[in-house]
Amino acid sequence: MRTRLLLRNGHVISMDPEIGDLPGGDVLIEDGVIAAVRPGLSAQVDDAEVIDATGRIVLPGFVDTHRHTWETAIRTCAPDATLDDYFVEVLDSFAPLYRPEDVYASNLAGSLECLNAGITTLVDWSHINNTSQHPDAAIAGLRESGIRAQYAYGSANTSLAKYWFNSAEVIPDNDVRRIRDTYIPGDDGLLTLALATRGPGFCQDDVVLAEWRLARELGIPITVHVAMGRLAGRFAMVEQLDRLDLLGPDTTYVHCCYFSDHEWRRVADTGGTVSIAAQVELQMGHGWPPVSKSYRFGLRPSLSIDVVTTVPGDMFTQMRAAFAGDRARVNATCWEADTAVPDSMLTARKVLEMATINGAHVAGLEDRTGSLTPGKRADVVLIDATALNVAPVIDPVAAVALAADVSNVETVIVDGVVRKRDGTLVADTVRARELVESSRDFLVDELGKRRTEAA
Repeated sequence: MRTRLLLRNGHVISMDPEIGDLPGGDVLIEDGVIAAVRPGLSAQVDDAEVIDATGRIVLPGFVDTHRHTWETAIRTCAPDATLDDYFVEVLDSFAPLYRPEDVYASNLAGSLECLNAGITTLVDWSHINNTSQHPDAAIAGLRESGIRAQYAYGSANTSLAKYWFNSAEVIPDNDVRRIRDTYIPGDDGLLTLALATRGPGFCQDDVVLAEWRLARELGIPITVHVAMGRLAGRFAMVEQLDRLDLLGPDTTYVHCCYFSDHEWRRVADTGGTVSIAAQVELQMGHGWPPVSKSYRFGLRPSLSIDVVTTVPGDMFTQMRAAFAGDRARVNATCWEADTAVPDSMLTARKVLEMATINGAHVAGLEDRTGSLTPGKRADVVLIDATALNVAPVIDPVAAVALAADVSNVETVIVDGVVRKRDGTLVADTVRARELVESSRDFLVDELGKRRTEAA
């Protein structure tokens, strides 16, 4: 039986250049697919459920291209951490304590957090596979939430020395294949698969080669942290990948703060993609978010949250951090050089592109999400533009990128299914919160016990 949903009379920001922005536009969704985007559809459709979008901004859902969702249970545990601190305080302390049920609780609550904030697509960078039950738990949490997700299978975190410094430990080939066969055999569902590798510098060359080979044999994309902070910035990781003949269009490079120009060229020339976590990079010492650099080399950068241990988990924060950070850097450089500010300065629309259509491109999902284009899956967000922190609206793009916040996300639709309605998630949020609070209690108590025993 066909299902139809009509979003009527909203200000549509389609992120599709052929459709553009439509004041008083309608969006028709049929069986989870965007069927039409134009004004006046309500006069032609009389058998659809109608959501009145008057006074609302209608746009594609946000895409978070890199989040360690498993860390939801230890939210804000490291508020003042630098990147070096994070490795010790999170990866070497909390991570080894995680049980499968803690990963499940974190992924469920973290995915619901995403949906509540208008993030309809999530790349779950899951480097918490302490046992073979951990990835099963992570996937269960993602699936239960109803979010569109790319599950990126990563390493275990049993110790910094074993997994993060010239490591000889390979991501378990047989377990990745098991996940592929058991849960994600195809690439066209709500849940897709990727490989989250540590890459050169963190791993020995034979490990890097084995992991890239595995991903390409399975036909899944690769995501890797590169050139962040003083240590990783010195690894010249793209140069090493180039030497190993591994660069390619299936790889997303996360952070990229300390690339050489040659590395930027090689990423662009080989079709690689870029994920920028602006708030984390500014706050934790990764380096300046390389937004302008990405655009200068013809890339389409995306945005990601990274870690809620230290920063908020919404895309509004990331858009503003990227916008302010990049413009601050350009302005300061021009001031010091006594030159004019370039016309190519980052704009509010470009930032919104980073959070939507660019994110879909980076996640390899641009054919199905990222814009309100007929034929794509219906991942849609409605922002209440009548709220006091948004109204009055002069520029709807700026209203979303620079004024709105999570409280203004009124309706969220994923794959045609309403996941948030009238400002409230369609989910058992009390259960999710209780589960993740229980995991927090266990993890904090267990860490305290172990520190006491070691003292």
